[in-house]
Amino acid sequence: MSVAAVVVAAGQGQRFGGPKQFAVLNHDTVTAHSVRAARSVAERVVLVVPENYQGNGEGADVVVVGGLTRASSVRAGLDECGDAHVIVVHDAARPMASPSLFAAVVAAVNAGADGAIPGLPIPDTVKRVRHEGDVTIVGETEARDELMTVQTPQAFARDVLIRAHASGEDATDDAALVEAVGGRVVVVPGELDNVKITVAGDLAKAASIELLR
Repeated sequence: MSVAAVVVAAGQGQRFGGPKQFAVLNHDTVTAHSVRAARSVAERVVLVVPENYQGNGEGADVVVVGGLTRASSVRAGLDECGDAHVIVVHDAARPMASPSLFAAVVAAVNAGADGAIPGLPIPDTVKRVRHEGDVTIVGETEARDELMTVQTPQAFARDVLIRAHASGEDATDDAALVEAVGGRVVVVPGELDNVKITVAGDLAKAASIELLR
């Protein structure tokens, strides 16, 4: 089945202090690393950028301007995916995702899932809390064997992803939108090295990971 990828790089990077996705990581931009990884499975890579983008495309086939929310930015990318059967959505701020991780989520969709996401178990005890003024109070302890942290890349059957985005709703990831329309989303093993660039220290961590590969 044909595959297209949407690499989302439209954020402003407020916690990083600037557009983190275009910071330099070992002689290339963070986004260029993500585009290259997406290229390992996708015949067509669409890059979604902020309105003030002045780069060279980072190696993508198509560059489009994103919207005010993550979901609207993904929708802008979906419009450029052609007739691909599987669409992979990846956050540009995760430059260390491996080609094998991309292959794993695509394979899960090709095997019949509506969507596939990488997930990692949570090693720490997780508490649900409530806030009373300036004080944080523990409400209950969650069963962590039923919880995971998730990453991108996330892969989806094209028709399901488009139907999920037709609602116009926003979400922190595309899997949440697919879940909302009843899609079956499976989890594949995530990667500890698949760090997300959020603060300046994450860039140094990613650089050290790449040097060890």
